[in-house]
Amino acid sequence: MKQVTFETWGVCSKFINFEMDDEHRLHNVRFVGGCPGNTMGLGLLLEGMHAEDAIAKLKGVRCGTKRTSCPDQLAQALEKELGKG
Repeated sequence: MKQVTFETWGVCSKFINFEMDDEHRLHNVRFVGGCPGNTMGLGLLLEGMHAEDAIAKLKGVRCGTKRTSCPDQLAQALEKELGKG
């Protein structure tokens, strides 16, 4: 299982920590900073989801007038880990 820490930009959270197994399933997604209830809920919903499916659902989500969001930052982190970003 690969452990990843991704430094975010343009959002309230500072880092996203997650694990990805050999089949690209997500585990233990944790945001450092940000809206605790929302980021905890997102982590719970993503548990066991394939990274490719998470990217499809989260990429391009915006937070208000910002160009990105915590979910979009996670999609970017996943793309980077899969060599697609």
